[in-house]
Amino acid sequence: MLGDQEEFRIIGETPDLLVVDKPAGVLVHPSRPNGPRTLWDGLKDLLSYELANAGQVSLINRLDRETSGLVLVAKHPAAARQAAMAMQEGKIKKTYLAILTGHPVENFFSIDAPIIRQGEVEPTRIHLKRMVHRNGARAETHFRVLRKMENAFGSFSIVEATPLTGRTHQIRLHASHAGHHVVGDKIYGLSEDCYLEFIQTGWTDSLEKRLFLKRHALHSAGLKLEWMGETMEWKTDWAEDLRLFAEIRARNHEAGCSAQAREASSKPCALCHVSSHSFSAMESATMPAPTWKWERACSKIAVLMAMEKRLSPLYPK
Repeated sequence: MLGDQEEFRIIGETPDLLVVDKPAGVLVHPSRPNGPRTLWDGLKDLLSYELANAGQVSLINRLDRETSGLVLVAKHPAAARQAAMAMQEGKIKKTYLAILTGHPVENFFSIDAPIIRQGEVEPTRIHLKRMVHRNGARAETHFRVLRKMENAFGSFSIVEATPLTGRTHQIRLHASHAGHHVVGDKIYGLSEDCYLEFIQTGWTDSLEKRLFLKRHALHSAGLKLEWMGETMEWKTDWAEDLRLFAEIRARNHEAGCSAQAREASSKPCALCHVSSHSFSAMESATMPAPTWKWERACSKIAVLMAMEKRLSPLYPK
């Protein structure tokens, strides 16, 4: 569900740490007085006993509002110091899932490109926007392609992204720098005008036709760290709206394949073969490239109708 709410799921807990699954659309910290409730507000309620006994609520990894997934929380000052140090030293491994536009040439690739706030080196219309620049802070991200998809809207790839550093907007910017931006990204996608338009008008049919998703398709799926001599690891399922987005595309393609074309070839349709697998399994092997013209013949209208029907409960207008 998207919106101004503090709903989250508890994934794991120790005497020192708490791991929660944050939905997209939820701010992690208050951004203004009397603003909407945030993840931090909800955690304060949840950990009220700890707070009454010299505890605290410290969010160790902070996600953008539109990014869903795992957030690590320290429950007392000593844990906060140790976790923050581990994060600074790169000892907390973070794994993300994302849907990118296009099909990367390589199934495994890395982007090692420094990041800086754009306003520090050139004029910008968006204060928070970052850019790749030689004067920026070191930033490196590894990408692994898990699945490739294609339909009337174009080509898409599901990837696993592992940031070795923790710069603001790092995965989104590095994906765009590689030529395959995150689906739904209003800043680093088709044009930053999408972000400026969204600020002025909110979500509209015009933006939906260009972005497909109300939020960027990025999900914090895994956290791993060494804690008190023990390896701790947490994982969470693929966010529901992103899973539906990918499933609709695969299934709509399957429905669009003509019976005549199927009968005319002894080869199975590579894209339909993708949809027959369990999406939650996230197979690492990619499907072969499509070879028939009819593999792109699925109806755009049918895709839009299917998306509206399946995703409308997640995207209330």
